[in-house]
Amino acid sequence: MDKKIIFAVLALIIVTIALILVIPEKSVSTPDTLPWKISHPTPETTRVFGITLGKSTLDEVAQTYKNEAELEISLFKPSDAKMGVEAFFEEVNFNGLKAKIVMTIAVPEEELPGMFQRGLRMNSTPSGKRITMTADDLARVKSLPITSLTYLPNTKLEESVIAKRFGTPTQRVREKKTNLVHWLYPQHGLDVVLDAKPLFQYLPLKDFDRARVPLLANGEVLK
Repeated sequence: MDKKIIFAVLALIIVTIALILVIPEKSVSTPDTLPWKISHPTPETTRVFGITLGKSTLDEVAQTYKNEAELEISLFKPSDAKMGVEAFFEEVNFNGLKAKIVMTIAVPEEELPGMFQRGLRMNSTPSGKRITMTADDLARVKSLPITSLTYLPNTKLEESVIAKRFGTPTQRVREKKTNLVHWLYPQHGLDVVLDAKPLFQYLPLKDFDRARVPLLANGEVLK
């Protein structure tokens, strides 16, 4: 009887070890996946989360994070802005911190109307319409570089934490319409919004005015 118990325990241990080896680890814990780990290989690029904005293609990113989350891609037509293509991971787990990642893709403007016309399905959202693209258009989009990345962690971060990691912002701008306050770090290509759930928008240094200029036109610079 004792031998049977020993064999049963050993069998359970073996099965448990096998499951640990088979089940993928959901949390990526490396310095490259920290939101304050930012570098600039060239003035035209910003590297964060292992992605080089302005260079890495969407297909390369999909391969990098293929075990982390499902990549979703759609053409977005805002009600008050130009069309564009967005790709996002609904949830990633970097260093134990769950977050959503949204990326904008460098699709030539002249190609967007055709993608819109060929769209397979259209869904309305509070801020516009999302269009499901054809397989050929998706393949085209995946071959193009990512121009900006927005990181949305599912937890509140205190101002002291942001200041410790990034330093004092060059400017703080409050949106007149929403009262949201943006901390601007042009030297990092970074715009941080502190809210119940923070938002980190990363851009190549040369493109930072794409975020800053609209804010200054529709916001108030704080002292």
